[in-house]
Amino acid sequence: MLMAEYAHASARHGPASARQALLLQLEKCGTDDWLDCVRGFTVRGDTDSASALLLHAVIRFPESTELAYALAGIFSLEKKYAAAERLLSDLLQRHPDDVAMTILLAKIFKDQGKMRAAAITIRAVFARSRRNIEDIIQAVELLDECSRKHDAAALCADEIAAGSTDARLHAYTGMLELQLGNFDLARQYYLFALGHDPHALDWHAPLALSSAQRYHDNNHPDFALLQDCLQRTGSDDKARASILFALGKAHDDIGEFADAAQKFRDANGIVNRIVPWSRKNWRRAVEARLASRKLPAPLEPVKDFAPLFIVGAPRSGTTLVAELLGRHPDICNRGELAWLPYLAQRLSLAGKIDTQALREVADTYLAQLRQDDSDARWMIDKQPLNFLNIDLIAALFPNARIIHCQRSSRDTALSIWSQYFAGRENDFAYDFADIAAVLQGCDRLMKYWKKTSSLPIHTVQYEQLASDPQNTLAALGAWLELGELNLLAAKAETGSVGTSSLWQVRQPIYSRSIGRWQAYADYIPELKQLLSE
Repeated sequence: MLMAEYAHASARHGPASARQALLLQLEKCGTDDWLDCVRGFTVRGDTDSASALLLHAVIRFPESTELAYALAGIFSLEKKYAAAERLLSDLLQRHPDDVAMTILLAKIFKDQGKMRAAAITIRAVFARSRRNIEDIIQAVELLDECSRKHDAAALCADEIAAGSTDARLHAYTGMLELQLGNFDLARQYYLFALGHDPHALDWHAPLALSSAQRYHDNNHPDFALLQDCLQRTGSDDKARASILFALGKAHDDIGEFADAAQKFRDANGIVNRIVPWSRKNWRRAVEARLASRKLPAPLEPVKDFAPLFIVGAPRSGTTLVAELLGRHPDICNRGELAWLPYLAQRLSLAGKIDTQALREVADTYLAQLRQDDSDARWMIDKQPLNFLNIDLIAALFPNARIIHCQRSSRDTALSIWSQYFAGRENDFAYDFADIAAVLQGCDRLMKYWKKTSSLPIHTVQYEQLASDPQNTLAALGAWLELGELNLLAAKAETGSVGTSSLWQVRQPIYSRSIGRWQAYADYIPELKQLLSE
């Protein structure tokens, strides 16, 4: 009712006058009416009015937890992080076990790149007592988003040890342990989920099981399990496709390439029907990037560290290079960050790009890259498709460096086609003509950037890395001006790997994937028809 009167008054007398009249009316009301009006303004996207109301409200009702919590939420939306932190810290002193306040504070830390602080905040509250499963899953998902996989897995393990039989929690724990390289443990959790909830098929538990090892013969119980899961999928296309990818991988492991090819073809056919991707739009995007937008002069380099971007087609060795470099004490591997593509799109939608816009984008990106847990000299972002935005990288970070990973196009295409990708950026992966278009676009753009970009670009050939890793890494280390260190002998980082290479990169470097496409030449003619070496 009050918001309806406000809308009427705003139309007649203007927002400022209407807001003043609303404040006078609210002086006679309780906290619920204030909160209703705040929600009304927030729904309209008018955070200024919501904030103004709440600032009055917390003075009027200084003991109201709900109003103070709402104000912290508005401060968060307005990116007034320091004010939001102060409010929530005060509230949590009075309500130390409040999950909603804890989650909001952790999200505010996350938005600033304070991932360690977010994890400490969550773990402290959840360590004091057991919570309901929805709160646990919300906390685990947030820790996962913060890339605090160890903390998320520990929180899950504590809850399971305390007696939780929720299949969702077991599946989530399996995913985390898989990314952390604890493959046997991951299998236990996924098998529990499959045995206790039919929805585990929708969570891609069978595909995860196949990712956790290399099979040696078809006597392994997973072959029968995967076939049984396939029979249970019914008409669920996504679940059926993921199981077919798992079966294809299993048959590939044991050298049954005809069976593997058929399983992969069936899986890709399903996903290609339900996932839209436009080859024409991709080619237009590549042409637009080749036309090169005009950007302002580069920003000043950031002191003490520099971003290190590892780019190339998916499955070209980017994860392996990042993992090996991450073993060096001067390098921190952040994995595949989604921030640069998101910020590039935001800049593009904004139209005019000026120095201030670049500074805001750089600050946002750097907060997520640096975080609060490392002072390494180089920070790796290995999102492969960042090759689309090398010009933006040069404008934002003139001291950045680019590592370009290349691999045989046929091996790359086969490897892409053999995977079920979680990210929508890889929706091209289920059709060889689409894959060929992306590989061609990547090749054209990287040739263009190497000629025009001010940034140093170092190419790593996958075949050379796999066959002669010592010299390949030595050359890369010299280019990065790293101290002497045998990266092959160095202790591998204990972080997570969230890509489809999560098993391979934890094994000793091997060369059996070189020329892998030849085993499929008789079963997948597209490899010769659409791709050349």
